[in-house]
Amino acid sequence: MANTEDVRPGLSLTSRGLLRDGRPWLPVSGELHYTRVPRERWTERLRLMRAGGISVVSTYVFWLHHEPVRGQTRFDGRYDVAAFVDAVRAEGLEIILRIGPWAHGEMRNGGFPDWVQQLPVQHRTDDPAYLELVAEWFGRLAAALDGRCTPDTVLGIQLDNELYDQPGHLVTLKRLAREAGLSAPLWTATAWGGADLPDPEVLPLWGGYGDGFWVDPGEPWDPTFRAHYFFSDTWDDPGIGADVRGEEAGHRAELSPWFPAATCELGGGMATAYHRRPRLDALDIAAVAHAKLGSGSAWQGYYMYAGGTNPGPGLEETQATGYPNDMTRLSYDFHAPIGESGRTAPSHAALRLQHAFVEAFGERLAPMASYLPEVRPSGVEDAETLRWALRAENGSGFVFIGRHQPHVPLPAYRGARLSVDTSHGTIELPSAPVDIPPGTLARWPLGLEVSGVTIDWATASAVTVLPESAGTPPTLVLIEDAGIPVEVAHGGFAHAATPGAAPVRIAGADGAALDVLVLPAAEAPRVWVVDAATGGRRLLVSSDELTWDAAGRVRVRTSGDAPDVREYVGGSWHAPDREHLDGAPVTATVAVRLLREATSPSGEYGARDGRQAAPDDTVLDAHAAVYRLQIPEGLDADAVLRVRWAGDIAQLRVDGATATDRFWDGSELVANLRDIGAGPDAHVELHILPLRRDTGVHLPADAAARLAASTDGLCELADARIDQRALWCEIR
Repeated sequence: MANTEDVRPGLSLTSRGLLRDGRPWLPVSGELHYTRVPRERWTERLRLMRAGGISVVSTYVFWLHHEPVRGQTRFDGRYDVAAFVDAVRAEGLEIILRIGPWAHGEMRNGGFPDWVQQLPVQHRTDDPAYLELVAEWFGRLAAALDGRCTPDTVLGIQLDNELYDQPGHLVTLKRLAREAGLSAPLWTATAWGGADLPDPEVLPLWGGYGDGFWVDPGEPWDPTFRAHYFFSDTWDDPGIGADVRGEEAGHRAELSPWFPAATCELGGGMATAYHRRPRLDALDIAAVAHAKLGSGSAWQGYYMYAGGTNPGPGLEETQATGYPNDMTRLSYDFHAPIGESGRTAPSHAALRLQHAFVEAFGERLAPMASYLPEVRPSGVEDAETLRWALRAENGSGFVFIGRHQPHVPLPAYRGARLSVDTSHGTIELPSAPVDIPPGTLARWPLGLEVSGVTIDWATASAVTVLPESAGTPPTLVLIEDAGIPVEVAHGGFAHAATPGAAPVRIAGADGAALDVLVLPAAEAPRVWVVDAATGGRRLLVSSDELTWDAAGRVRVRTSGDAPDVREYVGGSWHAPDREHLDGAPVTATVAVRLLREATSPSGEYGARDGRQAAPDDTVLDAHAAVYRLQIPEGLDADAVLRVRWAGDIAQLRVDGATATDRFWDGSELVANLRDIGAGPDAHVELHILPLRRDTGVHLPADAAARLAASTDGLCELADARIDQRALWCEIR
């Protein structure tokens, strides 16, 4: 990293990837903003991240949150960045601090305090007056971290964000950070938009979103989004931030010769702007990550992985503060794998399988180059050509197949049989052509050696490897790709395998043996793999939510009378011993009383650059339907409110103050009752502003169809429900 001072013993970086203690390492990072999450929730969020396969936590340090008034800094409560670093490290996770000073993150002024934004300086340049401000801020941040921002504790520091044409300024920021006492073994910067970065001072990090709010409301699915559903050797995404930076950007879009292809912003979901409200499902999100992994990613990084709530009103990006977009005032749910309420989305499970694969095979995968086939899709409109890639080294690797994209469904690919030239000869698989159904995201092993036994190839996706246990050999765990016959080839012969059946034992040379377990495709959302760093890798299957601490002790949140958890041990499935710790499951309908009927708003709220502005509270106060919600007694900290609704904007107000909000995109509003202060004695109101049929905002297809089928627009409350789970813990 262009210096020898910020060294962590055992950690090194090459043009192919990262090494820890001489062994390749493929990190999986996920973004969580500590100031957007109540402090008392940090540990449970971090454990959910770990259970999802996250090994590195990244976070913005928003200057705006910490120093709204010059010289008056806040580092207590949810603003206690030092305590957050401690919490991350206590869970055995690494941390990346994205210190800015400009961050974005859908924050007003990109995270600059107003007093910084308003000063007559040349922001984000080497203007001495601006650098003086930055040096003061970095000094206060370093004092708050109190010696924690060192190479031993912090894995990396990101400088600024989406800075395209100031490579010298990034070097200056690095110097100022180091002079303040902030250092890490990795220094990073975002590379998309053709950013001109100062090699080798910073590790370039790339991004990729399957859809986004930064496109005008009348525009179709943009090619910059579509491209991420293909395997490719192109890493730049010129779309991210394009509406903010304008036409001018950097001019370098290729990989640096110094560094590997690494990411920090693969879309874990998407924020909702007023004018455009994309809603990606689990497969949409997983397909982008899968494509990057097959394309040679040395670092899988997600933005956001855990959503949250702005710590106060008026902090969000708005047209009134110079942006082209109006964002929700408080909610930053992002449709992330872990939502604003702390509940997991289906994307948590879809990504969890990929991350289990990375945890088990990342050491092999990380140094493997990516190879694209001779026949490739002709462009983003090509829905016919098979999309696949190979990551391999010395005849061993993984075949990646992707057959999914949103908005424009892909047909089944008929008669697929792949031919791969390796150092050991040409391999053809499967043994006969198969159809690849839409929705397939496959990771087929090729020349995979496990415990002295080599699997020539298999037509089921690799998940993990379990250690030897109870007299059984190590177990290679595969999962069926729905609709594709499972074959496992060994010793030159392919054999059919039945998903869900007992494992098949394969003998190798000199007494070596390997069990191969194939899980049915239907089990994919229920698979949890406890990572090996906890003392031993474990395979569990459950519809309940599982987390575990750094010692590997599993906790279960269940809506049933008892947990439904099975663990694969010693060649068979068993129910782990467990005990009830706290709480009881509650599913109840909330009593709702209509206080005021809605009236039709004008729909004329202003606009900027062709993008509709969001109405302010005066419009809601005049036209929204208002419902009183009576929260029942006896609920605990796990209880959430689930609201099925339709309209333009919803606000949950507690004792007169808005606690969270949504722009409607067809999804539920989910809020943790404890976090928003909504107890049985609180006055809780739901305000729903009607959505006019002629709104012009961009909605997901199902929501748009529902609006079009309405007579006078939408303003509906279907129901409001309480969802609370019990907490159980395994006995070990």
